[in-house]
Order: sequence, then structure tokens, then C-alpha cells
Amino acid sequence: MSCIRFTTKAQLDAMRQDSAALAAGDQAILHLSPPVTESKIARLRLLAANDRPGIRQSVASNLHAPLDLLAALAADRDAGVRGEVAKNEATDPALVESLSHDRDARVRCWAVLNPVLPDERVRELEADLDAQVRRLAGWRIGAAQPA
Repeated sequence: MSCIRFTTKAQLDAMRQDSAALAAGDQAILHLSPPVTESKIARLRLLAANDRPGIRQSVASNLHAPLDLLAALAADRDAGVRGEVAKNEATDPALVESLSHDRDARVRCWAVLNPVLPDERVRELEADLDAQVRRLAGWRIGAAQPA
């Protein structure tokens, strides 16, 4: 995608006029993502098999990645990929719970921060071997308490 814009002055004026007529909360409709199509899902599946961990991480973080693809990426050899699956809020809660037992503390950190991880498991992670996991679990439990 290019960063060069080809919007004409007339188009810009029309967008400004239309956006002013919208209520503040409705202006987000001007920036909707394109619909998720079968071809996008097919591209995600292709990219999930890429040799580069960064590419697989990008797929694992995608909110539209199919659950079976996220499950496959949860078993990836790269902890960064597993971490992206753990923090993706579209990931099945049971899979996030499974990743909260990962051998890599970074993956457990991301899992504990995912709101789909049940509070019961978060409380268990307050006793994790890793200090950062314990801190994040404690923070999440504390943040859930009313002030």
C-alpha cells in the first residue's frame, strides 16, 4: 500500500461536509475496514506457513484469523508467535488458558493480560515462577476490583 494520497480537493471537501453532519460517535463509520472475505482468510492461511516468525506473528495477531489457524499457531516453535496468539482477544478462551501454561514466561505474560483468560487462572498465575507473570497477574486482579 502506498502512502501517497490521490484524493481530489472535491473529494476532501465532500468528506469534510459529510463528517460534520455525523454525530461524534458515528464518525468511525468513515474509517471502516473492508469486509473479511474468503480470499483474505486464504491469504492468512498462506502467511501462517511463512518461514519468517514476524509474518506468522502478524497472522496470529489478526482478529479475523480462523480459530483452527490460531490453534495451529499456538503450537509454533517461536515464542513470539505463541505470544501473539495468547494476547489475541479473538482466541478461544480455552486456548488462551492452555497458553497460560507455556514454557516461555513472555507467552504467559500475554495470556494473563488477555481479558478472555478466566480470573481463576489469573489468580493461579499470581504464584507463577516468573516475577513478571506474578506482577501482571496481581495487577490484573487488582484492576478488576472496584475502587
